[in-house]
Amino acid sequence: MATDGFLGFYIETRDYGATALFWKSLGFENQFETDHGSGQWIHPAGGPYVFIAEHGDLAHSLTTYPILGVADSTVFNPSRPPDYIRKFEPQHWGVVEALLRDPDGRQISLHAPLPPGATAPDLEAHHEQKYG
Repeated sequence: MATDGFLGFYIETRDYGATALFWKSLGFENQFETDHGSGQWIHPAGGPYVFIAEHGDLAHSLTTYPILGVADSTVFNPSRPPDYIRKFEPQHWGVVEALLRDPDGRQISLHAPLPPGATAPDLEAHHEQKYG
């Protein structure tokens, strides 16, 4: 089994407000925002969402990568062996995520439902640890 196609795009920014206004000017609507400079934007005509995440560390290179859907991470088996950056792990937003590297070194994110018996890290604990 491979993927179910594009779910969205992850976009880092130095200024969440300016980037959100940019995507709004292109017709995207806010689906939800966090209290730490990130949010998900969808287009009323459909298609992939845009998840915007502010990153204030100027030494950090901003990244953008596609997010692909996987129906079941336990049977994910593309025809070419993946170059994993990180294998499927539960995430605080309620999915398992794997990060792959494409042949040119770009990052690709895969999201799948949590397998039976798996639990996601606690959202509040994650935010407390990361943002204080």
